[in-house]
Amino acid sequence: MAITRWDPFRDMFALQNRVNSLFQEFNRGQGETDALATAAFVPAVDIYEDEHHVVLKLEVPGMKQEDLDIRVENDTLTVRGERKFEKEEKEENFHRIERRYGSFYRAFTVPNTVNTENVKASYDAGVLRIELEKRAEAKPKQIKVQVGSGAAAPKQVEGAAAPKAAETKTAA
Repeated sequence: MAITRWDPFRDMFALQNRVNSLFQEFNRGQGETDALATAAFVPAVDIYEDEHHVVLKLEVPGMKQEDLDIRVENDTLTVRGERKFEKEEKEENFHRIERRYGSFYRAFTVPNTVNTENVKASYDAGVLRIELEKRAEAKPKQIKVQVGSGAAAPKQVEGAAAPKAAETKTAA
């Protein structure tokens, strides 16, 4: 009887190979175009604010205006879209496909300081820019502070005193 050394990683590698073959068989059942169309992506986003707006910038290059859907509903801003694979070139002529295609969905909670009635969206050079205007009461207000002798002292208001009894006799 031969003695074999136990390798704890051998079982993990065997399990990994079995799982990999399962996924490969699942992908073989679908056509190449089906696997490509179901690959979703999540566009990168930058969010910043200034004193008047909250601004979101999403990277969605190569998309058309009709492929984008922007909605504000119940204090939630949703951006949906779909980047479609161009069928101009044959897929077998590609050496590498790294760009992501398919649909995406992003949702953002809108703060209560934002006026959801006034939302602007623009698209330029592959960047979708969404501007949410802040409410007037949320905008910062500057208050001037007066220092030193320049500050006006509060004025005292003197009321007219009631005429004395002696003054009323002389006037009569």
